[in-house]
Amino acid sequence: MRRRGKKRTKKKKRNKMADAQEVKKLREQTGAGVMDAKKALQEAEGDFDKAAEIIKEKGLAKADSKSDREIKAGIVTSYVHNDRIGAVLRLGCETDFVAKSEPFTQLADNLIKQVVAMGPQDIDELMAQPFFKDEKTTIEELIKSTIAQTGENIRVDEFYRIEL
Repeated sequence: MRRRGKKRTKKKKRNKMADAQEVKKLREQTGAGVMDAKKALQEAEGDFDKAAEIIKEKGLAKADSKSDREIKAGIVTSYVHNDRIGAVLRLGCETDFVAKSEPFTQLADNLIKQVVAMGPQDIDELMAQPFFKDEKTTIEELIKSTIAQTGENIRVDEFYRIEL
């Protein structure tokens, strides 16, 4: 009987270890918190792709609830491609802390390259465009996923594109 008990304990530890690895992987992919990732995996009954989709849906819902918050900080960034096409982008957020964070600066970099590559005429057109690195995701969804990661409202305030 002792052996059975020990085997079960080891088996439980293996399952917990697998769960912990899945939670970590899901967090890295989605930017979700530990408990959100764990709950999504439980809700998806261990299906990783379904759990990622659940987090994405919940993240987008969280992003919508933050959209009325005031923008007081942000960054201005620029990018020039082959000395022929350039753009300047002003991306706003709520605090300087987020403006300096990795997810926010990565978003700004992706957005400025999107403006150069795809040439949107205005912010509405930019938001509707598929992201050039992942055409399954729109720019609006990309911004909302960063909002879910940072916990702050983020908005494209303006951009300018110049081409020779």
